[in-house]
Amino acid sequence: MIFSAVALDVVFGELPSALHPVVWMGNIINLFKTHLIKINHKISGFILTLIISLIFVLSTLLILNLTKNHIILTFTISTILLSSTFSIKFLIKSSQKIEDELQIDLDKTRKSVSYLVSRDTSNLTSEQLISATIESLSENITDSVASPLFFAFLFGLPGAMFYRVINTLDAMVGYKTKELMVIGWFPANIDDLLNYIPARITGLIVVLSAFLLKMNWRNSYRIMLRDARKPPSPNSGYSMAAVAGALDIKLEKINVYTIGDNINDLNIETINNAIKLTKTTISLYLIILSLIIFIIFQAMHMVSF
Repeated sequence: MIFSAVALDVVFGELPSALHPVVWMGNIINLFKTHLIKINHKISGFILTLIISLIFVLSTLLILNLTKNHIILTFTISTILLSSTFSIKFLIKSSQKIEDELQIDLDKTRKSVSYLVSRDTSNLTSEQLISATIESLSENITDSVASPLFFAFLFGLPGAMFYRVINTLDAMVGYKTKELMVIGWFPANIDDLLNYIPARITGLIVVLSAFLLKMNWRNSYRIMLRDARKPPSPNSGYSMAAVAGALDIKLEKINVYTIGDNINDLNIETINNAIKLTKTTISLYLIILSLIIFIIFQAMHMVSF
């Protein structure tokens, strides 16, 4: 099911907005947020998280239960729903779009990058736009792919759906602004907790991918150890730092963090190399998780005998 869901996403991309569970999540979050934010206490974030989690996890379990006697139907629905919890094609295509636009229209590129990062892009140079694109791409290897697949391997479709609920809550209310700091505290911290292990696994797999691609894997590991904790998030820096080290580049969010060393210039080819590294990392991640599950099942089979 997991590999079918990955294949579905890679070939067809995102589900239509009207059918996409994450779009529904966003709409329901906005609905409850409007009322719960008035509480002005951290329990508001807990209540919001509980409500959205129950709605989508219980709905997932209900669907699986209703279709349990129809294997093909269960497999098909589960595959489609699982594919909505991660985003491989969109992640890659977004960076490729920036790569193409940089050669044509800088203002258009600034607008496109503004959809990927939480910073003002209106005056960014081409190098800063490239940095922002690679930061977004490398950070989202964890959020958009590794973590949902990690929980899918551990807990099946309900696990992946729960992760996507938490990550969507974090993306919508997990900001340290005056309006959202209180209600966003709980989902933001749960998101950090859920991403803790996948982020570090992803960083190590980026290093392994750099080795296979004959990039600077030693520097990838060194920079990951040195700079992974520089971003405010306890998790986002691992894949970002590993990518920066592998490409021998500096990634910078002005007045927030600087990751890596300025050995190679940032140019269009840098984005292309980052995309290659991302594709290899995702492929290796799937292979390694599959091997782990295979070994576990073999061990369980031997014990049963």
